[in-house]
Parts: sequence; structure tokens; C-alpha cells
Amino acid sequence: MIRKIIGVSAFLICLSILTLSYVNTYAQETPFELESPSALLTDFDTGTILFEKNPNEKLPLASITKVMTTLLALEAIDNGRIKLEDEVHVSEYAASMGGSQVFLEAGEILPVSAILKAIIVSSGNDASVAIAEKIAGTVETFVVQMNDRAAELGMKNTAFADCTGLSDEGNYSTAYDISIMSRELLKHPLFFKWSTIWLDNLKEAKNNTELTNTNRLVRFYEGCDGIKTGSTQKAKYCLTASSKRGDLRLISVVLASPSSQIRFQETAKLMDFGYANYEAVPLINKDDLVERQVKVMGGKDRIISGLAGKNYTALSRKGRDEQYDTENIIDQPIKAPIKKGDKIGHILVKKDGVEIGTVAILADRDIDTASIFDYIKKVIREWTSSTEKEEVLN
Repeated sequence: MIRKIIGVSAFLICLSILTLSYVNTYAQETPFELESPSALLTDFDTGTILFEKNPNEKLPLASITKVMTTLLALEAIDNGRIKLEDEVHVSEYAASMGGSQVFLEAGEILPVSAILKAIIVSSGNDASVAIAEKIAGTVETFVVQMNDRAAELGMKNTAFADCTGLSDEGNYSTAYDISIMSRELLKHPLFFKWSTIWLDNLKEAKNNTELTNTNRLVRFYEGCDGIKTGSTQKAKYCLTASSKRGDLRLISVVLASPSSQIRFQETAKLMDFGYANYEAVPLINKDDLVERQVKVMGGKDRIISGLAGKNYTALSRKGRDEQYDTENIIDQPIKAPIKKGDKIGHILVKKDGVEIGTVAILADRDIDTASIFDYIKKVIREWTSSTEKEEVLN
């Protein structure tokens, strides 16, 4: 009996080891060390972790907080709550913010676009408070929205106490959670309008403040186009960064680095490691025709085509011969009415026979429900067609 228990236990241990090794296939041992106590490197498209060091350690995040501030602002633009040309009235409270600022004056009015540029390029605390008040009325209400959004994104080890990161108390996150919100932010193309600016002026403001990007890698690292720096005495030096070369976009997070120089050096080291060892494999392009003959029930047309709902890129280790396959899954026939863009199925993506992702298949056009007259026309058309065939045979 004891021998049997030992055998079962050994089997379960082996199974656990195999499972863990598969889950962390790309989180490999690296030949270098980092001084930063917490760090993470991920692939943007798949979210795959390529390097990790204490990724779930809760640490103050300083101005990395503004990633969420910016995300909520861009989402408010997307859903029509605010517009780029809308006016932002700078309050006395916003103008009183210390730390990193763009020297906004109480009572002046700037467009949303200028406020966002001040936040994304120069990490303006005054601009961050101004946009928070514009969107939510008060900073306190905005912070509730920040925490709600973090929960929605699955950021389980994050809490925001303000919209700037000035507070080290009750304002914390992890490298893993920061990568989640950074990845979500990068889904908004408008972000890149300002994130790659190195030097500019805030011409819309009374002080015409000169803006210098706090992320020096935007200028000095090939492909870098964001995201956010942060530093306080308690948080030390933090950076979440993004870069893209070819089809491969990487997100790096380093927290609590001992110096500003080290955070940039170690971010570059992580990025170099990623580009040297991995490559992106484009498999599906958005709007590709992936299914021609999808049957329709009860519609004016009998057939509809399916289009790929998004781009899909797989991540591969360089030098590995990995096989990718796709399979269309559609429950036919599709019942009318159908609107262009409706999901009618999905593409199953497999690597070496194992499922790694899905892509929605969308209807390529509208199909209305057939009326009684459509059915009569259909009967007449079929009768006429069969009659003509009989005459040909005779």
C-alpha cells in the first residue's frame, strides 16, 4: 500500500513539473543579473512572459500610476465622454501640484490634447489632476474609477491612492500588474501621437513650458515608443517601457532600481535579450477572408463570408521549428438577420497541435431576414431552373 502511494505521489510530482515547464516555456534562465529587485519582460501580442524577477512583489510605483490615468483618459475619448478639443479648466488644486509639473496656472484653459501631451511626455502632475477633474469631477472619484478599472483588468495586487503617484502610502503595484495596464494602454493608437516626442513646447499653456520626455530610451533605444517613468524617495526609480522592431513588440517593467541610469540600462538589457532570442510570426491579418461558404438560414441570401476579426501574431523562440495550424469553427447555418461585423464563429490557432489562441470570425455583410415574397421568388426561381434543365435534357 505504501509502495502504491509513493508511486502515485511520484507520478503527480512529475506531472506537476511537466505542467509548470510547459506554462513557463519562455520564462527561461538568463545569463545575466539585474540590480532592480523586481522586473518583467513580456510579449505585447500574446502576453507571454519572457523574463521575470519577483514579478508579484508589491512596491510603490510613483508616476507609473499615470499609466492608468492616461488609460482612463483615452478610454473616455473612445467612448465619447470627452473629446480632444474639449476645454480643461485648471483648478487651484491642480495648479498646486508639486513634483514633476508643467507649471499650469489656476484658471487657465487648455484642450484635452494639450493636457494629455503634458502627461505622456513630461509626466505633469498638475496636468494629471486637471484631466482627472475633467473626467470625474473630483480626484477622489477618479481614483475610484482607477481602482475599478484595475480590478476589471485582473490587477490583483494593485491599489491607487491618487492619480499622480506622488503618494507612496496606499499606492502600490507589481511588475506583473503594471505590464497588464501597460499592455492595455498600448491598444490605443492615439497614445503614440505623444509618447515618441522627445522635445516640444506646451504652446497652449500661458508659460509655454518646454517639454522633455522623461523616458530617455525614446531617443536612445531603437524602436522605443513609450511608456512611463517614475521616481520617488520610497519607490526609487521605475520604468515601464515599450519598443517595437518588425512585428515584435516588447513590454519591459523594472521597479525600485537604485538609480535612474540603472533603470534605463536594465530595461535596454531586457529588450536586447528579447529581440535576440524571440521573433513574431504573423499568422492572421485582420479582415482576411477566412471562410467563403457559410450557410445562412432564413435570410435573403443563403451564403455569407467570414472575415478575420483581428491580427494574430504568434511568438517563437529563434532557431525552433514550430508548426502552426488554424481551424475554423462555425456552427452552421447562421440564422438571419445578420449584421456586418457580427461574430459567426472563431479561428482556433494551434502550435505543435496545442491550442494557443482564438480569433473571431466576423460576417462580411448584412443579411436581412427573408420575407414571404422572398420565399415565393425562391420557389419560382427554383421551379424555372428545374424546368429549363428538363427542356435541355429532352
